[in-house]
Amino acid sequence: MAQTLPAGIADAMRRLRAAVALTGPDDVPTLVTAVAPAVGAAEIVIYLADYPQTRLVPLAAGAGAELPIETTLAGRAYISLELQHASGHPDRLWVPLVDGCERLGVLEFVAPAAVNDEVEAACTEVAAYVAQLVKNRRPYGDTVERARRRMPMHIAAEIVWGLLPPLTFATDDVVITAILEPCYDVGGDVFDYALNGDLLSFALFDTCGHGIAASTLAALTINAYRNARRSGLDLVETAAAIDMWLRRRHPSLFATAIIAELDRTTGILRTVNAGHPGAQVLREGKAVKELPGPTALPLGLHHMSRRGPAVHQEALQSGDRVLAYTDGVTDAFNDDGERFGLGRLLDLVQRALNDELPAPESMRRLVRAVVEHQFDGLQDDATAVLVQWRPEQAGR
Repeated sequence: MAQTLPAGIADAMRRLRAAVALTGPDDVPTLVTAVAPAVGAAEIVIYLADYPQTRLVPLAAGAGAELPIETTLAGRAYISLELQHASGHPDRLWVPLVDGCERLGVLEFVAPAAVNDEVEAACTEVAAYVAQLVKNRRPYGDTVERARRRMPMHIAAEIVWGLLPPLTFATDDVVITAILEPCYDVGGDVFDYALNGDLLSFALFDTCGHGIAASTLAALTINAYRNARRSGLDLVETAAAIDMWLRRRHPSLFATAIIAELDRTTGILRTVNAGHPGAQVLREGKAVKELPGPTALPLGLHHMSRRGPAVHQEALQSGDRVLAYTDGVTDAFNDDGERFGLGRLLDLVQRALNDELPAPESMRRLVRAVVEHQFDGLQDDATAVLVQWRPEQAGR
């Protein structure tokens, strides 16, 4: 049964929506705090996840201290996507800030009214709108970007992050989520996805080189992919188009890639693997199959072979997940020369899935483990994409 919102909350939300139309990103924290009395709170503070997803930082300067994700109630709300409040100390209520399925951070309700189902429903309603508000106002200023950055971002990373879609997207029958490290100094790894009708297209690219040269190559690669996809080209034609542009503009460089299409009505997955590690199929929390390794040369090198790209077709079962990753994940070495490796990667992902964590949290833990293995000094980009097909959820 739907919860009845406290008196005044609907009117407060209407006033907030009316005020937002002519305000900039800097005004969002003040506007949101104005809604606090409607839920019996003294204040509402917006916290956003920083780029590495290790801390929650207040959107408004001076509104509070940064909070570790791993060891706080606020972090628990972010990880679990569930409301959190301290038993016996109901002066703080933490509500996940989620736009669709993309985690943005949390809302802190300071000194709310006695927490009950009615108050939780109202706070959840506020959080849902605030998430849309933050996302919609973000392009019009640098407030959100500055808040999320805990150190200067290199120009190569600035280019790459400007190319990427949201880290997570979901419908009732498909989920796709990705992660990218090191956040402030990435260069050559990019990913993309698009849902058109019943076809989920996605791709993961690892361009050669480092720094701004790699990010420039990545920009050409991902835009050539989007152009081919939007022109209605199939997988083989798409790979050929990207290869042509790389060879034409950067004849001495190349990119490895997985370019894929998932039919969400049938579960048929079709892939072209251009010199990339084989993706893993996970079923019921376990890795059950590695998809074929390279079915084509890296993009930019197709002129070296008379054989065109081959397409592999795989029939997924309901609930299956497909994990694609760049070699920066498995090839991370610690000071003892120990490689992170595929076995460690699969073990970590399987444990996260068996713990029934949200998909974005599984990916966050994966990349944090890779970073910690190399003592925060990654020598190469570590990027991974996880796709789940779950037709049993359709229509729910």
